[in-house]
Amino acid sequence: MSAKDIYHEHVKHALIKDGWTITHDPFKIEYGPKVLYADLGAEQVFAAEKHERKIVVEVKSFIGASVVTDLEQALGQYILYVDVLSDIEPERIVYLAIREEIFATLFTEPLGQILLRKHRVNLLVFDPEEKEIRQWIP
Repeated sequence: MSAKDIYHEHVKHALIKDGWTITHDPFKIEYGPKVLYADLGAEQVFAAEKHERKIVVEVKSFIGASVVTDLEQALGQYILYVDVLSDIEPERIVYLAIREEIFATLFTEPLGQILLRKHRVNLLVFDPEEKEIRQWIP
């Protein structure tokens, strides 16, 4: 199991503040003989509709020497979780949690825009100081 991202607790608190119940910390994914660990699993129950929404969140800080290398690593992990969960827990939606600052820079540039335009990644954009979710981008 890898170390928690430096913004792990920030995202956890932001989800709770947004009405989510943290069900897994970390979220263990067993597939064949391999075990993977996403950062968080959460659920939100809609009482009026009598159904629940389940998500898995992978938190990424993007503080490495290269934002492109960080993006490549984050996308690889994200795609792996999406593909495995589509087989074993298809009701769960996977989100990549990133800071507002990263969204405002990387995802407004052509490299990030193509990912959004082609719906390659679901983003949870958060404010680390306020510990709040700013955007959900499916």
